[in-house]
Parts: sequence; C-alpha cells; structure tokens
Amino acid sequence: MEDKKTKAFDLTLFKRLLQYIRPYRIVFFGSILCVIGLALFGMLRPLALQKAIDEHVVLKDYNGFLFYIIVMLALLIFEVVSQLLFIYYASWLGQNVVKDIRVKLYNHILRFRMKYYDNSSVGVLITRAVTDMERIADIFGQGLFMIFSDILKMLFVAGAMLYLNWKLSLIAFVTMPIILFATKVFQKYMKRAFEEVRNEVSNLNSFVQERVTGMKILQLFTREDTEYKKFKEINERHKKGWLKTVWYNSVFFPIADLLSSITLGSIIWAGGYMVVFQKTVTIGDLTAYIMFVPMLFRPLNQIANKFNTLQMGMVAADRVFKVLDTTSQIDDSGKAEAKAFKGDISFKEVHFSYVENEEVLKGISVDVKAGETVAIVGATGAGKSTIINLLNRFYDINAGTICIDGTDIKDMTLKSLRSQIAVVLQDVFLFADTILNNITLKDPNISEEEVIQAAKDIGIHKFISSLPNGYHYNVKERGAMLSSGQRQLISFLRAYVTNPSILVLDEATSSVDSYSEQLIQDATDKITEGRTSIVIAHRLATIQQADQIIVMDAGKIVEKGTHKELLKVENGYYRNLYEVQFLKAEAV
Repeated sequence: MEDKKTKAFDLTLFKRLLQYIRPYRIVFFGSILCVIGLALFGMLRPLALQKAIDEHVVLKDYNGFLFYIIVMLALLIFEVVSQLLFIYYASWLGQNVVKDIRVKLYNHILRFRMKYYDNSSVGVLITRAVTDMERIADIFGQGLFMIFSDILKMLFVAGAMLYLNWKLSLIAFVTMPIILFATKVFQKYMKRAFEEVRNEVSNLNSFVQERVTGMKILQLFTREDTEYKKFKEINERHKKGWLKTVWYNSVFFPIADLLSSITLGSIIWAGGYMVVFQKTVTIGDLTAYIMFVPMLFRPLNQIANKFNTLQMGMVAADRVFKVLDTTSQIDDSGKAEAKAFKGDISFKEVHFSYVENEEVLKGISVDVKAGETVAIVGATGAGKSTIINLLNRFYDINAGTICIDGTDIKDMTLKSLRSQIAVVLQDVFLFADTILNNITLKDPNISEEEVIQAAKDIGIHKFISSLPNGYHYNVKERGAMLSSGQRQLISFLRAYVTNPSILVLDEATSSVDSYSEQLIQDATDKITEGRTSIVIAHRLATIQQADQIIVMDAGKIVEKGTHKELLKVENGYYRNLYEVQFLKAEAV
C-alpha cells in the first residue's frame, strides 16, 4: 500500500477540507458554473470560426461572415465575464474558508495545556497559522477550480475535435497518454519536494523568530558570526528544497511543450494533405484544429502547474489539521462555578511530573487558611513555581487532590477557577500596546477609572502618570520601553484590578531595583490584606511577616512554620538560608 506521504493526492484530506465550503455553497456552485462557462465558450469559438471560413469566407459571403464575427465576439465577451467572476469568487471563497480555519486553529491553540507549548516551536505554530493558511487559500483561488476548468475544457475540446474529424483527432490523442503518465509522475515527485520545502520554511521561521527574540544575548556573547553560519546552513537547505521543484518543472514543461508542438505539426501536415489531395478536410476544419490543439495541450501544462499549487495547499492543510487534531487541552468537564473564594487551599499528597517517571513534586501536603499569607522558599528546581502552575491547572497532577474551599479544582470550570486567582510572575510579559490595555487585557468590565483608582491604592499612579500619554503610553513589544522594575509594577497592577480571591506572587521582586521593590512591598501589604496570598521569594527579608513559611527541597516539604519558629530550628534549611543571606547583606 502506498504511504500517505508519497501519494500524489490525499482524497480523505481533500474531503475534510471541502467540509469548510458548506457555509458558502452558493458561491461554490456559482464558481463551478463560471468554470463550465469558461470551458464551453472557449470551445465554441473555434467552431464558430470553422463555420465562418467554410460557409462564408470561401464563398465570399460578407454578410454571413460578419454574423459569425459578431458571434465570436459575443463568445469572447461571455468567456471574459465568466473568467472575471470565476477569479473573484474563487479567491473570495478561498479567503473565507481560510478565515474560518484560521479562527478555529487559533481558538484551538489558545486552549492547549502548557505542556504542549513546552515541547513546541513558536515559529512552527506561526507558520501553521499564517503561511500555511495562505497556501490553503490558493487551493481554491488557483488550484482546485483551475484544475477542474482545465479538465472540463479538455473534454469539451476533445468532443468538438471528434465531432469535426475523428482521423485528425486520433493524431492529437496519440500523445495524450504519454503526457498524462508524465503528469502523474511529476505530481508524485512534486508532493515530496513541497513537503521538504514546507519543513524547511518551518525551520527557517523558528530559527529567525528565536534569534530575533534573543538578539540581546547573541550580541552580548558575540555570537553573531556563529548564528550567521547556522542561518546560512538552514537557508541553503531551504534553497535546495525549492531547487528540486524548479528541476522537476524544468524537466516536465519542455517535454510537454515539445509533444504539443510535434502534435500540432503532425496535424497541420496530415490536415493539409487531406485538404489538398483527399478533399476530406476543409480549410475551416484545419483552422479550427490549429486552434484546438493548443487548447487541448495548454490545460495539461496548466493542470501540472496548478497541481503544484494544489499540492502545496494540501501539504499545508495536512499540517494545519494535525494541529487541529492535537488533543492537548486540560479536561474542562467541571461544572462548579467559582464566583468567589473564601481562600482555603489544600494540597493532599500531590504528585506531579513534567516528564514521565521524573517527579517534581513527591507527595506534598499543604493547608492554607483563608486570608493567610503563605511564603514558599527553596532552591531553584525545588518545585515552588510548580505549585502555582498546578493551582491554576496549567498542568494536571499525577496523584492526590488540590481543593479550594473544600472543592476539588477539577470540579470547577477552568475559566471561573482562573478568574479568581491572580498571578504576578517573575518574567513579566507585556504586549505591544498601551499600559491601560496591558493592565485590563481589554476586559470591557474594567474601566480606566477603576485602573487609575487601583494604581492610586497601591501607590504607582504617580509613576504611570509621569510617562508620555500616561496610561495610554505604548510600551512596544514585550514592554521594551519600560525597565524590568516598571514592567513588574504594571504586572502587579494587572493582577490587582481583577480583584482576585487568591493572589500569587512568583518571585515578583527578584529582578527589580530598590525603589520599585519598595513600591511593590507597599502594594503587597495593601492587596494581601484579608486575601489568601501565596508568595514565592528568594529574598527572605520580604516574607518575614508571612503567616506561614513552607520550605521545599527536591520536590518535598522539609520545613513549615513562621519566620521566628523556623529560625529556632538547629541546622534547619531555612535558618541556614537566612544566615547566608544575612551575612551577604552585612558584607554589602
């Protein structure tokens, strides 16, 4: 059985693609009518010319000849109108189908669990959502209907040729099997070539996107020459992939043109002999055949060319559907709506691993009372941030339970759960938009007045007002126009305006200056009041007032207690950590 990758055409994939046409059936069938009109009117013009020559030019009948000239002009106008309508509506159909698929794809990837993004290239996903989509649009605008039009035109022309003279028609048809065989082989090899090209395009996009994002690191470590060489290698593979398609085209099309020219020459020679010596063919017949032969062979070349477009679109569609078929969503079958939490949090014997058989959390149990501020400390990789990821259900646990207010978080809807938990991360992401939109994320339920009041409450209104255009200041991509401390303050305000039941601060002050840290500390005191808060921190000075401190090491909880209680533990993990930081501070 032929492997799917080497098939010249995947009918199952094509049928799936056609399902997206259903909302636009009228336009689809209208385009088909235009295609039929193109083939029909094109075929009738040589027949009209044949009649004009044999019945009027030879007999020198001017009036009858003028009538056929008008008929041919009318046929040409109808053909042009059909082509105009076809080109517009076929492209319109393609763009609308792609719009629907792109929206579905984007909606799908929005709901992927974090594990999918951990293992996927951003550049590849961008290729699927942008470049591949345009190739799918070409299936309708330049591939599918064009191929149908060419096949229909060939059938109509072949029928008309047989009607005029079957002997001359046989001369034309004898080379057809050769071209058809060559076309089939051509299609098969072009499919492979286009798959290679699409792979290299994805690699190229991924490489460029990642390097542009990390340009500062490349320049800091003077890696420009090394990355330039890597780019040249990837670009060379991309070029070789395209050159394969060029090679196949350069072999196929000259062969097709040569066979067409030989056929036309043979018909002129045989037809001329029949006109002069046998009197079985008229001058009008021969003239019609001279027009028919290019109309018969040109579509074959165009079919091969348009099949290239169709193949590229099918390869792109296959890649897009693979993403759509990926089931990497968190199970959102919970029914409970978490409108507001008191804030009791309970982890019971929770086990979790990002990679199978490599546990990150090894049966931890934690109880947080409503309104408490709980701090989590430990070395890098101890599992602190993992707790935050699990509380928001970015990942599902392997074993155990996580409950809020006595309800398993799996029994809650994801949207309601996450809407009640606000997180301030160490690595702040800001969109290329205004400060206001980065704070509200365009939530219509949060007004600018509420944002300003919230900024005043936590003491950062003055900082935002000092920027050009204040809350409407565009921070550019990833917040490049702001310092790391300023970005952190914006992230803090973004969490606060949602009025969460539970607040999570994931090392929110680890990369800010002293002034910003003081602002954040003041804001923390304000917004954690009466609200359950979980604080992950390296700087122990910021968590001394926490109601409970949890110390983690290698995925386990090794100590619990208040700051004072933990300092009393001889050779305790927390005490040693505190003394090291205290001595460093003293040294400074």
